[in-house]
Amino acid sequence: MKWIALVIGCVFGLAAGTASALAAAGIVGPGMRLGGVIDANGWLSDWTVGSPSANPWTRAYISRRGLLALTKEEAVYFTRAKDDTGQPLTEDCTYRVSGETMPALWWSVTLYDAKNYLPPNTDQALAYDLTKAANAGQAENWSFLVAPVRPAEGNWVSSRSADNFDLTLRLYKPDAALLDDPESVLTPPSIERLSCGGQS
Repeated sequence: MKWIALVIGCVFGLAAGTASALAAAGIVGPGMRLGGVIDANGWLSDWTVGSPSANPWTRAYISRRGLLALTKEEAVYFTRAKDDTGQPLTEDCTYRVSGETMPALWWSVTLYDAKNYLPPNTDQALAYDLTKAANAGQAENWSFLVAPVRPAEGNWVSSRSADNFDLTLRLYKPDAALLDDPESVLTPPSIERLSCGGQS
């Protein structure tokens, strides 16, 4: 009888472990999102990314998604999947993302689709960064629109074919103060919903 219970336990453990690994990596289901440990006004991060202390699920996520998982001294990542009103970010809406000087040497904001990949479109407008902001004369106070169609003017990140999506803020060579107290030091970008479904 004991060996039957042992076999059942092993089978159950193997099945649960396999299912959690597949889900975390995004092979089954949408996959996990980064974050949950650090919350800077809705922008979530996890300082274990890129470190030996990362748990198996975080490592599976990084391996599957192909992120360049640098140590926190080299880069930190913040992800947000909701706008300022708490509604999920969706391709059907237009948003204004705005921010100020970031506590890092360089930064970027990149859009990822519901499957945690870059959206399959050819707009070549999936990220905004310090270089683009500086070229637009907005290094200290910057903004861009997120929409499925290029606006008549202004900085733009394309959400075409993204369905529900999230935005990932990367801060390269972050300030020491940010690493010590991220939730107080970081003034994260705002995500203002402007319109949805063609209506204001």
